[in-house]
Amino acid sequence: MAKKNTKDSTGKYWWLKHLILAVAAAFVTVLLLFWMLKGITRHGKTLEVPDFSNMTINDASKLARKSNLRLKITDSVYIPQLHAGQVLKQTPSAGSKVKKNRNILITINSLVPMMVKAPDVVGYSLRQAESNLTAANLKVGKLNYVPDIATNSVMGQSYKGKPLVPGTDIPAQSEIDLSLGLSSDNCWTRIPNLIAVPYHRVKSELTYNSLNLNKILFDATVKTYADTLNSVVYKQDPQPTIGKSARMGTGVTLFLTLNKELAEANRKNVVAKDQARDTTAMALPKDTQVEELPEETPENAENIDTSEDELVL
Repeated sequence: MAKKNTKDSTGKYWWLKHLILAVAAAFVTVLLLFWMLKGITRHGKTLEVPDFSNMTINDASKLARKSNLRLKITDSVYIPQLHAGQVLKQTPSAGSKVKKNRNILITINSLVPMMVKAPDVVGYSLRQAESNLTAANLKVGKLNYVPDIATNSVMGQSYKGKPLVPGTDIPAQSEIDLSLGLSSDNCWTRIPNLIAVPYHRVKSELTYNSLNLNKILFDATVKTYADTLNSVVYKQDPQPTIGKSARMGTGVTLFLTLNKELAEANRKNVVAKDQARDTTAMALPKDTQVEELPEETPENAENIDTSEDELVL
């Protein structure tokens, strides 16, 4: 009789036993899949993306392999001032957290420069020459002034110190130096206030005023090429002037930063000065000789003409 009851009991709850086994099997399966998925995706294990900017493509590739990452070139531009193959931009940015073997998308400076034909700008005015060079994907370089009756008329063009023959193939964005006329009675210009002016505008502003860019100095905030493009002027030398008191071709040194608040504050504090050409040495033509008058003493006082009928400058 007891044996029959045991059989009935076993047959009555068989489904409960299988249900428990099924639930246990499903739980184990879920844990196993979760563990496998965690291993495949490396959940919780990330790498920090290094800064590849300004590196050559070879150096960047070595660093990527060492960091268990992969580089993928997605775009290239040509900037003659930078090294061929230099990394200009990366995605994700430096410091981002990514998984192992993640592709880092980069933009580099082209390994092969784009070539353009040099136009003939001799005989044109400086402004027209600049327009023609820009249309040809070139830039105005140094302004070299020589004596001539036609001020700012282009008398010659050169590239890397050698005369440039029109139609010659040269790299795009190259700077073309211009020889310009400069008459003795029309050789003065003003120095504009460039404080807070963006990087990409400073050269054209100087050219417009017949001035040269002496050099550009960046502060510690500017670290990459992208920073360079976003920087602004916060100081300049010489200081801006009111009237035409600087000789055409004068070189201007500019200091740039990413701190736009500093630049704006300096712009408000800068007061342009009117420099008298007859007393300011920097404004005098290079070949001008300044003769100092002797001090007035009892011995030579009688020889000094004190008449005000004529003022000779």
